[in-house]
Amino acid sequence: MAREIMILQKLDHPNVIKLEGLATSRMHYSIYLVFDYMRSDLTRVISRSEARLTEPQVKCYMRQLLSGLQHCHERGILHRDIKGSNLLIDKNGVLKIADFGLSNFYNPNKKCSLTSRVVTLWYRAPELLLGSTDYGVGIDLWSAGCLLAEMFVGKPIMPGRNEVEQLYKIFKLCGSPSEDYWRKLKLATIFQPPPPYKPSIIETFGDFSSSALSLLMVLLALDPSNRGTAASALQSNFFSTRPLACDLSDLPVMYTEADEPVQPYERRKRNASRKQQSRRQRDGERKLETVNTKSDSGSSKEVRSY
Repeated sequence: MAREIMILQKLDHPNVIKLEGLATSRMHYSIYLVFDYMRSDLTRVISRSEARLTEPQVKCYMRQLLSGLQHCHERGILHRDIKGSNLLIDKNGVLKIADFGLSNFYNPNKKCSLTSRVVTLWYRAPELLLGSTDYGVGIDLWSAGCLLAEMFVGKPIMPGRNEVEQLYKIFKLCGSPSEDYWRKLKLATIFQPPPPYKPSIIETFGDFSSSALSLLMVLLALDPSNRGTAASALQSNFFSTRPLACDLSDLPVMYTEADEPVQPYERRKRNASRKQQSRRQRDGERKLETVNTKSDSGSSKEVRSY
């Protein structure tokens, strides 16, 4: 947790969750990280049943994701667990990269050994699956590429059940790697190369626009050095060709006012109002109801009910 706190304190960007403070519990000997309240996340937006995201909406979310990643990478920070549920969305449609529990510092000019057991399986880059420990920003960009396609199709594109199956799904989509690729990887000597597959990204996602396919093929390049950077991805034709990214106000609304967190004062106020309303209702039931009726003789009678 100490490293996560240090990393969060270094980051300050509209598309990265901000650490608002720390809270401690003497009773449980715990430390809690305090963040802004975020109602939704990208997984919830993608899986909504009403309709798929439009291309302008995908561009808006993707631009925010890449902007946040650029900020992290330029400060020597790898997130290492980019996925829809870690991309929180506020009531205005602003996407914020969250959950830096697996993140770490890195130096592109200095080789250092990092663990390969990071990133949720469906979004894990092939070099991690093959045991690489000297990776860089490419692992976050691979995850971003998986999410780009997922936003268009409405579901994860490579849901493997284990690491071996995940690798085969990657090779079936992106093609078999070259001999040079195998030689550079740690587990290449013990992993049997799969049958030769041809890349099938264009056939699999034939209804994507040409600019979306171009960016997707860059982000899902088997060789991490060919994925570029978040900054170069933001310069892609995907963001400059029509239809352009929509405004935040045109993104799906995934919350209601009732979902908003209630501040302690407001909560007490609401509870007091409910109690007062309930008391009035009980008092009303106890009140005597006077009904004036006329008897046959013309005299009036008072009927009381309790």
